[in-house]
Amino acid sequence: MSDRDRVAETLGRVVVLMGGRSAEREVSLASGRAVLDALLRQGVDAIAFDPAERPLLELGALKPDRAFIALHGRGGEDGMLQGALEWLGIPYTGSGVLGSALGMDKERTKHVWRSVGLPTPDSMLLDSHHDWQNVAERLGFPMVIKPVNEGSTLGLSIVHSAADLEKAWELSRRYDAQVMAERFIEGDEYTVAVLGDEVLPSIRVEAASGFYDYEAKYTRNDTLYHLPSGLSVEDEAAIAELTRRAFNAAGARGWGRVDVMRDAQNQFWLLEINTSPGMTGHSLVPQAAAYKGIDFDTLVVRVAASASLELTQAAPKH
Repeated sequence: MSDRDRVAETLGRVVVLMGGRSAEREVSLASGRAVLDALLRQGVDAIAFDPAERPLLELGALKPDRAFIALHGRGGEDGMLQGALEWLGIPYTGSGVLGSALGMDKERTKHVWRSVGLPTPDSMLLDSHHDWQNVAERLGFPMVIKPVNEGSTLGLSIVHSAADLEKAWELSRRYDAQVMAERFIEGDEYTVAVLGDEVLPSIRVEAASGFYDYEAKYTRNDTLYHLPSGLSVEDEAAIAELTRRAFNAAGARGWGRVDVMRDAQNQFWLLEINTSPGMTGHSLVPQAAAYKGIDFDTLVVRVAASASLELTQAAPKH
């Protein structure tokens, strides 16, 4: 039996979940198409499925052996879809119900990290009745205002004065009912991917505008991704261990990505976790995997092969 036939037999029928209704729909479609193409190149019986266009209950009629979740944002990586797949008995990639729900909620993730002694910038939830001067005194400037349950830096602002706080809050509110303020960490930004039990090399992100926003992530071609990141051997080991602890504390599994800042005193700070990373041409997990000699198709197959059910710890049929 050839390697290609062995992969096809092992994975069985794979449904690639992409699109959805979140603000990250277009990115999800791009990720899903890339994943689908990779599986088809490997001879896998793979099918695209967009929950925005078809009821989830139709998944049962497709008789999939596993689901590859390429959905981003709410309805895809917040535990809702994972719970539905558990109920349907379809093994799926990535974190389970709890890890997905927690990872999507940036503020509660930070509560968990703090509870186990992991470093993360001070933050607070905001509402329209907040005393903006009190927020400024507590967190200082600059500070970050962002939606609690949104990804891809959508609705995020870096605020430099109290006069701009309410405007930034209103922007974030367009994306989520919950908005948080976070102390801004000035320094280098890193992202570290986790693939199974392996922590991949860190990537240092350098946005030409100085702000790694949605455009820098997905549309601009002048964002620099430094790999290797330039960290010393000791610091690379430290950021890998911090990522591992952060990933496990959040209840994540399978694969994911953790974003980290390093300040002027070389202290690492955890920002957030991504339990359904992008798989587009600009995406960071494929870059880190490639540096380790794992090409895109192999990466997709490895992630697909890790699909499981959390509540029963059941493995796929094949």
